[in-house]
Amino acid sequence: MRHVFVAGGSGYVGSRLIPRLLARGHRVRALVRRGSESKLPSGCEPVVGDALDESTFASRVPPCDTFVQLVGVAHPSPAKVALFRSVDLVSAKASARAASEARVAHFVYVSVAQPAPAMRAYVAARAEAEAFIRGLGLNATFLRPWYVLGPGHRWPYFLLPAYWLLEKLPPTRDGARRVGLVTLAQMVAALAGAVESPVNGVRVVDVPGIRAAGDAA
Repeated sequence: MRHVFVAGGSGYVGSRLIPRLLARGHRVRALVRRGSESKLPSGCEPVVGDALDESTFASRVPPCDTFVQLVGVAHPSPAKVALFRSVDLVSAKASARAASEARVAHFVYVSVAQPAPAMRAYVAARAEAEAFIRGLGLNATFLRPWYVLGPGHRWPYFLLPAYWLLEKLPPTRDGARRVGLVTLAQMVAALAGAVESPVNGVRVVDVPGIRAAGDAA
């Protein structure tokens, strides 16, 4: 059993991950804005705070041994460049500092596939967050999806035939797999697997690894 602190627990991925962790016997605390406590499932302990300011929640991280950082801008697009640094990067650094202060044994961070042919500002912010986490010396797992298919996130389905072809061709195979699509179920399974498999050092789970975790669940 792990004792897990989740930042972003009421979001697209977190709202599916927390019930899975609870069902598997883990204890879970989740950081939420005031007024959003009801969005968390029964059995999850709410922690009211500001994801951009660790002073509002750092004292509530102990005695958790695992920290899962899921905070980020919804539906990333080139129009949200400024938010990638003011929300995604700032929240990642705040969570990492809180986890370091609490001597958390394992930090799980949802990053993004890299290098990538598009969304350079988004990729750069996530890469900088990874470097910051490494710099703190945290044992960490970085999951690097490109796009997570699920409710409200279905438009890339029409790209699946093109992905299938690009993954079959040797010149484009590696790139297509690195920035491939994963399902929400695969993402949640990969996160749960990371929580249950702590690591010493840093582990990177890319798109093929996320898919494999989902298929094995």
